[in-house]
Amino acid sequence: MAASGAEGLPGRREGGGGEAAVLRGHEGAVLAVRFNGDGNYCLSCGRDRTLRLWNPHRPAHIKTYSSHAREVRDVHVTTDNAKLVSCGGDRQLFYWDVSSGRVIRKFRGHDSEVNSVKFNEYNSVVVSAGYDRSVRAFDCRSQSAEPIQIVDSFQDSVMSVILTKTEIIAGSVDGTVRTFDIRMGREVVDNLGHPVNCISLSNDGNCILASCLDSTLRLLDRSTGELLQEYKGHTCKSFKMDCCLTNTDAHVVSGSEDGFIFFWDLVDASVVSSFRAHSSVVTSVSYHPKDACMLTSSVDGTVRVWKQ
Repeated sequence: MAASGAEGLPGRREGGGGEAAVLRGHEGAVLAVRFNGDGNYCLSCGRDRTLRLWNPHRPAHIKTYSSHAREVRDVHVTTDNAKLVSCGGDRQLFYWDVSSGRVIRKFRGHDSEVNSVKFNEYNSVVVSAGYDRSVRAFDCRSQSAEPIQIVDSFQDSVMSVILTKTEIIAGSVDGTVRTFDIRMGREVVDNLGHPVNCISLSNDGNCILASCLDSTLRLLDRSTGELLQEYKGHTCKSFKMDCCLTNTDAHVVSGSEDGFIFFWDLVDASVVSSFRAHSSVVTSVSYHPKDACMLTSSVDGTVRVWKQ
């Protein structure tokens, strides 16, 4: 059922999407939106220095989290929905208790703005990527605010980080996607030749999707580094914009600087659907883990919910 539902969203109607709701409340650009693990809730963050927790299906605003001194660029929630971590322009990671809205700890160590942050699968470590050309790992169980590991082999800003059970994978403006095997202490470098501003993992874990600033998405085989496919048609030249795959891995999804959303067929890279989703740059896309449902956020200050 999930598969058939997920297949339906891109082709809902050519040139249009099935908008289910608009989440308003942020003052200024929304820089990221993320479903939680089961897809029942979502978190958004933005230039107004706040994080917001929503039920996108009702739709309803549940809570606002305010402690950052500058814009908030990314947010991630634990698998049990009890804690969240956020990062942004104030160079720190904020580790929050979801229900109380209290900041448990602030992790320090980055020398510049922080672009991306993720929990590991055990919710015990957070890993962040920043403009200081580094990826840093912090222990949530420790009382220390300092990093337990630093990877600084990048030549330019690190824009995006994802985690597997044994690896840290990061994309950088230096044109590389670097995979660090935590157990082996080994680094593998895939050079794409163009600045990378977002990476995401396919649901089967076999591929990395990289959004590059030459308005091209590139699909890499994780085991060999082989370039499997390229996806074009959108505009991505100067903004950090998310990309992802649908929950069946059948389609690739990205926003565009002109406010459009694009869906491509994973295999043949044809544009299956494109439609105007926002009045300005689309900063983020997040696909529901099971259903035909997608979230988008934009510089226009809104989060939009799309359903079959």
